[in-house]
Amino acid sequence: MRTLAITQNVTLDGAIEMLGDWFDPMDQDPEVLEATRSQSEGSDAILLGRRTFEDFRGFWPQQTDDHTGVTDELNRIEKYVVSSTLAEPQWQNSTVLTGDWIARVHALKEMEGRDIVVTGSIMLTHGLIESGLVDEYRLFVYPTVQGRGRRLFPDGYETSNLQLIEARGFPSGVSLLRYTA
Repeated sequence: MRTLAITQNVTLDGAIEMLGDWFDPMDQDPEVLEATRSQSEGSDAILLGRRTFEDFRGFWPQQTDDHTGVTDELNRIEKYVVSSTLAEPQWQNSTVLTGDWIARVHALKEMEGRDIVVTGSIMLTHGLIESGLVDEYRLFVYPTVQGRGRRLFPDGYETSNLQLIEARGFPSGVSLLRYTA
């Protein structure tokens, strides 16, 4: 079975909703960017909620001088978007998952392939966590306190079985924490 990994940029106080300017996808610490690329090499699919998908579609394909490599990766990778309102994704290698999206994601995990990565997509992330479909958390923790914003885990969700598999610091102050669920 494929691994479904939540990969999020998160503030020190746990917010994944970016309400400030603490994260700039085009201005990354080279070592953080390399860690991101390394993880991307192990995946062949990205799963997104509609809002994040539309944000990505409106930004990344328009980048003509992308030194990060994200544009090329997103153009080539299989993209799955969970939506009840989006009919035509209008981005190469994109498939809209409608109906019973939990069953559809479970079926994706059963298919042959490498990791499936979820990023952004706060409502989708919460649904995946509550449905028990998450195998791994890959958190890039930024040394910023935002003081507000939606969090990685849904309100009231509790777990104590996360296993730390990697902890790594970068010169910029960002830390990578990886946990299995």
